[in-house]
Amino acid sequence: MNKVYPSASAALQGVVADGQTIGVGGFGLCGIPEALIAALRDSGVSGLTCVSNNAGVDGAGLGQLLATRQVRKMISS
Repeated sequence: MNKVYPSASAALQGVVADGQTIGVGGFGLCGIPEALIAALRDSGVSGLTCVSNNAGVDGAGLGQLLATRQVRKMISS
């Protein structure tokens, strides 16, 4: 299995689907998978449950998915 992809969107192809639960690493806005969050936003999936230590901010981090209403449930500390 090749684990190197040309882009974040290519890495998500065939992996993400509506209604999934995803865990997102990082602390605050440091160390978050920015490219994958943007690719997830652009993929159009919806009904996500996101588990992370925070919910991002307006326009950054998971805040992007909240703004597009792709997150059904947010679990954070």
